[in-house]
Amino acid sequence: MSANSSSTAAALALIADDMSAMDAVIARRLQSEVPLVAQVSQYIIAAGGKRLRPALVLLMCGALGYRGEERLSLAAVVEFIHTATLLHDDVVDESTLRRGRSTAHEVFGNPASVLVGDFLYSRAFQMMVEVGDMRIMQTLADATNVIAEGEVLQLMNMHDAELSEEGYLRVIRSKTAKLFEASARLAALLSQSSASLEQNCAEYGQALGTAFQVIDDVLDYDGDVSEMGKNLGDDLREGKVTLPLIIAMQRGTEAERNIIRQAIETGGTGQMAQIVAIVQQTGALEATRGAAAAEAQRALNALQALPQNVYSDSLMQLASQLLERRF
Repeated sequence: MSANSSSTAAALALIADDMSAMDAVIARRLQSEVPLVAQVSQYIIAAGGKRLRPALVLLMCGALGYRGEERLSLAAVVEFIHTATLLHDDVVDESTLRRGRSTAHEVFGNPASVLVGDFLYSRAFQMMVEVGDMRIMQTLADATNVIAEGEVLQLMNMHDAELSEEGYLRVIRSKTAKLFEASARLAALLSQSSASLEQNCAEYGQALGTAFQVIDDVLDYDGDVSEMGKNLGDDLREGKVTLPLIIAMQRGTEAERNIIRQAIETGGTGQMAQIVAIVQQTGALEATRGAAAAEAQRALNALQALPQNVYSDSLMQLASQLLERRF
């Protein structure tokens, strides 16, 4: 087990009872008179994963000393929103694997995946209304809207070999980091923390989410499909331009740039081995890890304002050891 896997396991062990209680909320709120709704929802939620976003809600609540029941409802809301985005993402991306098994749309078809994703979004909004806090509703509504914008932005950037690092970061800050940011902010709102502490929590979440996605993009070229549960090179096949490719194109020769450009523009993976070699030889993976390290440090800096306890220590471990991520 890598250092980061162990730090993640330790963080999850700390909130194991909370996560079990959240699972009970999820099971209860997935009930529907339409059998296919529950069937598809449970299929993707049962696929597991580390559930870092709801875990972030619960860990941050622990760090800020909030123990109210609303933390469980909002952790479930975050998981529903994330699950809905996965259902829609896999349809858009035509992905066949997620977490080592067939995606929901491969099993149930595209219409069911899209419509059940809609059910999860609307159920999440029902639940956040029940909490009855306007700032919480605003945070989650804004996050959901930004995530949708990020999805559309990514779609517009498909097969664009001229995408800049700034453009790439804009997509992942919208598509991935925004829900991490909202998850951390929710804990501050529930605990009625000061505006400055709320901002520190949100910054931690955004930086952690950004680093998480940047490292994920490294693993597309430096991972093991049996460990990752996704096909190596999927991003390239879909025409997604990620940071390792952007840096490799900046540093490579004209011939190397042309190989990558053609693959991006056509979605062809016939030269995948060459592209992986170019990405590795140009130092693009090390540079991408460096970008993730900068985000991880930003997350650590934001944590300095939080009370020091076992929960904030776990949040620190998640950020500082993110670079060892192998899951």
